[in-house]
Amino acid sequence: MEKELPDKNGSMHSEIILLNDSQWVLIDGKICRATEFFPIATVKNGKAYSSNKATPYASFRLECRGLPQMATAYAAHKIDFLHLWLAFRERLLQQDEEVLIFWSKQHYRGWASLLSAFFPRMWVMVCPKGAFELLADPNHRPELTGEARWNAQRAIVEWKPAIMK
Repeated sequence: MEKELPDKNGSMHSEIILLNDSQWVLIDGKICRATEFFPIATVKNGKAYSSNKATPYASFRLECRGLPQMATAYAAHKIDFLHLWLAFRERLLQQDEEVLIFWSKQHYRGWASLLSAFFPRMWVMVCPKGAFELLADPNHRPELTGEARWNAQRAIVEWKPAIMK
């Protein structure tokens, strides 16, 4: 969904918002880079707490090859929020790392796809900086092959919902 918003100078510009499934479907199955994380809920003792069940747990900035520009995305599922929290807040992202996400409603195990509305949708990974370009574009850095390419794009740590393939 695109929304017209004023920038700091008062000029109007459009912004892509990913809040509900009908908006997220634009990038279903595509690798994306999350650049900034803004929690709305809190985490205590490994559990997420929200003051309002109708409000998303967090917003974050997202770059994806399936989108023409950066987007503001929202984590509406508690587990998706916890995984983003772990990547951005608990683990403390290093300068040579980036957070990548893979959002999907189609990669559930067996019967779970019938109840997909109730399950988390994000696979969150911390990867070496530059992994996004390598994963999103197979032609990026063609000189990097084999094990060297694998090591440059593989996740250092990841949080994948158990229900996903």
